[in-house]
Amino acid sequence: MKFTDYTISIPNSTDYPVLLEIWEAAVRATHHFLQEEHIQHFKPLILNQYFDAVDLFCIRDQAGRIVGFAGLSPETIEMLFIHPEYFGKRIGKKLMEYAIKERSIRKVDVNEQNPDALAFYKHLGFEVKSRSPLDGSGLPFPILHLELSA
Repeated sequence: MKFTDYTISIPNSTDYPVLLEIWEAAVRATHHFLQEEHIQHFKPLILNQYFDAVDLFCIRDQAGRIVGFAGLSPETIEMLFIHPEYFGKRIGKKLMEYAIKERSIRKVDVNEQNPDALAFYKHLGFEVKSRSPLDGSGLPFPILHLELSA
């Protein structure tokens, strides 16, 4: 799918280091509740396990540089990260539109302590359906489970 200045494509494993850089930059810009030890805990998991556990797609600028990515399970957006230099440029919205229209994704989880992400998903029509007090790793970072309204 082609957008005015961006192209959505499927990354391969050689793109993983770039995806990890985007993940870390985005997390540092938005996940202020995480300590350095948490970021360092998640980095190898993201690189060595989580990327391979989802269907990844990325968005590239005109020069072919990856500026954001998403990871999907059959029903859920498991990860969505945009490089902070591209915040506010509709990159996240383009990735979400692709996931919803092309992949029929209807669910997303978001850290409760990330109000900007929650507002973003609500703006796109997602509603909070439930809450888990721990994240998927068992850490005390509550997760909100959202679904696209009908």
